[in-house]
Amino acid sequence: MEKLKSLRKQRGYTQEYMSNILSTDVSNYCRKENGDVKIYDDEWEKLAKALEVPVEEIKEERTPAVVQNNENFSDNAAGINYNYYNVPNQIMDNLQDYIKMLKEQVEFLKQELEKSRSEK
Repeated sequence: MEKLKSLRKQRGYTQEYMSNILSTDVSNYCRKENGDVKIYDDEWEKLAKALEVPVEEIKEERTPAVVQNNENFSDNAAGINYNYYNVPNQIMDNLQDYIKMLKEQVEFLKQELEKSRSEK
């Protein structure tokens, strides 16, 4: 994503400024700018608007890195295809935190539902 990074620096914008445009945190923006995380079309449009250029001038397609290294393999036991990948710990930690938060919200909503049912 060299075009994006180069133009951002030419304009004197920080990664924090750009992350605010995408409503994300700086570390996630950094991963997007480095090509580790996909930049979606609507995000390209926001970035282009902020940089005052057409999307085509900055957009670069790169497949995000999901596999941490080349230690992936397939297991075809019983005719079922299983693929195993090494996912970076940071991504797994973020996903686990998100799942925990969602579980807490579900519990809270269940309790609220029970309260409203018992009040009837």
